[in-house]
Amino acid sequence: MTGESQWFAVRCIFELDSFYGARGGATPEHLYEERVTLWQTTSIHAALELAEEEAHTYCADETTGYLGLAQAFALFDPPESGAEVFSLMRESALPPEEYLPHHFDTGTERTQHSDDADPPADS
Repeated sequence: MTGESQWFAVRCIFELDSFYGARGGATPEHLYEERVTLWQTTSIHAALELAEEEAHTYCADETTGYLGLAQAFALFDPPESGAEVFSLMRESALPPEEYLPHHFDTGTERTQHSDDADPPADS
């Protein structure tokens, strides 16, 4: 696609060290962050360039390092509630009960489970 503006989601990976020492006690060797940013531009290459520029700005305080991995996804429709903003497909021999713990739920993520979250304001 050239000339016409389109929305892209770009995922960049970072290493953070600003939390070490603030948590006290033993800390993990590395803390990583995956960030997905949205860009409206004319090509996937332009979106990657903009996202990588922003990634370097995000790391300006020197407590965060950009690892040089940027993955882009062209949105099918403009962003709105429920819009798909990122998709990555990976082939694996692992069955589902092993795939999620291996790649996404290792126990070291800083997450909150949906059953622990506050109920939505409109319910």
